[in-house]
Amino acid sequence: MQLFTLGINHQTAPLSVREQVAFHAESLEQALRDLVGHHTAKEAAILSTCNRTEIYCNTENPLETVEWLADYHHIKKQVIEPHLYTLPQDEAVKHAFRVASGLDSMVLGETQILGQMKQAVVTAEHAGTLGTLLHKLFQRTFSVAKEVRTQTEIGANSVSMAAASVRLAERIFPSIKDQNVLFIGAGEMIELCANHFAAQHPKHITVANRTVERAQALASRLGGSAIALNELPDYLAAQDIIITSTASPLPILGKGLVERVIKQRKHRPMFMVDLAVPRDIEAEVGELDDVFLYTVDDLAQVIEAGIGNRQQAAEEAEAIIEVQVNDFMHWIETRSVVPTIRGLRDHTERLRRHELERAERLLAKGESPREVMEQMSRALANKFLHSPSHALSHASGEDRAQLEALLRRLYNIHTE
Repeated sequence: MQLFTLGINHQTAPLSVREQVAFHAESLEQALRDLVGHHTAKEAAILSTCNRTEIYCNTENPLETVEWLADYHHIKKQVIEPHLYTLPQDEAVKHAFRVASGLDSMVLGETQILGQMKQAVVTAEHAGTLGTLLHKLFQRTFSVAKEVRTQTEIGANSVSMAAASVRLAERIFPSIKDQNVLFIGAGEMIELCANHFAAQHPKHITVANRTVERAQALASRLGGSAIALNELPDYLAAQDIIITSTASPLPILGKGLVERVIKQRKHRPMFMVDLAVPRDIEAEVGELDDVFLYTVDDLAQVIEAGIGNRQQAAEEAEAIIEVQVNDFMHWIETRSVVPTIRGLRDHTERLRRHELERAERLLAKGESPREVMEQMSRALANKFLHSPSHALSHASGEDRAQLEALLRRLYNIHTE
């Protein structure tokens, strides 16, 4: 078994690169089947969020997995290679543990990534690409994450991207209570942000989504209204704060549309946070006067506040993870000898059955049971000892000394 992880994240690649290798939820199962179906990997799971895209796999050909990733997204391998991290065996295990525990996140100690990783596992299970190795890895990963959360204060004083969005908005507007807020999308990230903004009691909340029913469900909980995505041009001019996070492969808000909206607003400022990967808002929108556009990467500075308070907890978490990595690697090493043990047992079973059948035939002929038992036990002993005795008698020099020492250890032989 060859455990391997490759990926890019907010630390190794800018948003412009990350969005090129992001996987959409609707196509993720098919992508997994494609990866395993091309014999690039025996097992695979893909974690794709706004901050990272990672492939966890059981493969003998890690380089082929890199090529598959580039081919799947129709980009040149040279574009992503400088940003990729490739982690074999124990490094892959440690990385999975750190990610699930929130140690590798933009927000140190954040908990959302654990749910995202669990969903990645569910998707791989549905796709039929999760085998013994990855199943064991992720079960241990979730157990380690729980231990880290329980035994340390890693999540204390954590500033989420949702909370950071509110803080940034408060820098632009004297009071959020006087602003209209628009949420584009109705997924988990939008719901988190909506709850934070709703707590500030804005003037009005609008939720726009491709599926209007989902938008209505969220809007009703927030005391707001819902619209369809194609209605956005009619509602944008009234919005002061726009938070967007959809799975759209193409931008929803372009520079031309926002330019027209700014003129309608008579250049009153608009605050925008684009949490989507790929982006929902064209990057050029940020060049417009009176528009304050932030992406997930721009939130990092706000999130850094309070990180020092969690550094000690992070060190404690790293110590827990180190112990767990060693334990998991021991499990992998013991799994590697399973075929040999199985082969040894099968060989022994064939010898046993052969002698048992021979003994049954002798008993059927009326032979003495005791004599038959004596013959069977001697035959079994001779056959069990034949291979090691033959190997020892035909060995020489250092090989013979090593083999003799090994046999003494295996059979617990002590000589005075």
